[in-house]
Amino acid sequence: MTPLLESLAAGFDALALRDAGGLAAARRAALAQALESGLPTLRQERWKYTSLRALERRRFAVDGAPVALDAGALALPAAPRLTFVNGRFAAALSDFSGLPDGVSLRPLSQALREDSPQALAFLARRFDARDEVFAQLNGALAEEGVVLRVAAGVAVEAPLHLVFIGAPAPEDAAWALRHLIELGEGARLCVVEHQRAPGAHAHLCNALTQVRIEPHAELGHLRIQAEAASATHFLRTEAVLAEKSTYRRLDLELGAALSRHELNVGLHGEGARLHANGVLLGDGRRHLDTRLGIRHVARDTSCLLEWRGLGAQRSRAVFHGGILIQAGADGTDARLSNKNLLLSDEAEIDTQPVLEIHADEVQAAHGATVGSLDDTALFYLRSRGIPQAQAHRMLTAAFCREVLSVLDAPLRSTAEAALDGCLDTLA
Repeated sequence: MTPLLESLAAGFDALALRDAGGLAAARRAALAQALESGLPTLRQERWKYTSLRALERRRFAVDGAPVALDAGALALPAAPRLTFVNGRFAAALSDFSGLPDGVSLRPLSQALREDSPQALAFLARRFDARDEVFAQLNGALAEEGVVLRVAAGVAVEAPLHLVFIGAPAPEDAAWALRHLIELGEGARLCVVEHQRAPGAHAHLCNALTQVRIEPHAELGHLRIQAEAASATHFLRTEAVLAEKSTYRRLDLELGAALSRHELNVGLHGEGARLHANGVLLGDGRRHLDTRLGIRHVARDTSCLLEWRGLGAQRSRAVFHGGILIQAGADGTDARLSNKNLLLSDEAEIDTQPVLEIHADEVQAAHGATVGSLDDTALFYLRSRGIPQAQAHRMLTAAFCREVLSVLDAPLRSTAEAALDGCLDTLA
């Protein structure tokens, strides 16, 4: 057993809510499965571009001491807001004001103490593949996260902010977060996830989000991953879309030494729509890995996926865009575009678009490119008196901003500000 798994297994017995909600057996089974599976290696197809050899030698504290932060120095977003620090719910930094009737927003720890096993059934979901060890570890260790439910017909006008802060601590810590977002029929909601670090740290976050969107509901979802330069961040998203529902999502991968996001979406209802865009911004020795798994199950569904990658210095960006159109999903419209810029001779970008079709009468297209900045465009800007560094930044910003249009104006402005703050570091 690797030092990483040993340290996580050792922290299992110290979990305060390990047996809450009737989940004791499911948690122990998930831990046993993870230890049997072991960490993925480069020989496994889904991990062939992401090595965990450095991570597997590290040890983390699962029950690290709480960290107190000054709310005034954090520039927290407006309410309603739910905040976590190093994997723990921070009530003093949260603000539930402005939530309309019909919206239930709670930390998972509260739900584990108060809810019935039936209401917590989502936590018992199994992940049986050997390369799903981080989902298995999440099932064993998660005792905190977000439980968000919106009742049928409720429209939430103000964005709801979920803030996850990684803060310096005496020892490197690991935490698992489990999130549930459910929208009832005809509901409408915008969620903004902020993953940020007010100081340097090398913690490990392992998060899993389950999303369910009922018929005719609409979810807008902005996620800004701006973790510390030495942090490790794993996220898996499992979303199910019902009839004529809409999921609009933007992921900005801007931080962490090692980050991986698996976005799996099943379009199970006729007429369901997915528009998921993203930016992978690599600098330093950062390793960014994004893997999409989109499944068209019902008729007349659509997905539009537009992703941009930037590789600077000695970074590496990995992108896998998989679309499966199952038998019977006639009328599907599926489109994937992944464009990438190499800004350094030492950077690396690996892209793999995959389209698998088992239905008739579909429209589908996918493509990927890797290139460098256009010398003609750079020359044009320089000839107008624009300095080299500024011209470089203008072109990279324009390249990335194309995909931000998935969001409405207020959220798009938030995404632009976060992106602009990171582009100055590229060279």
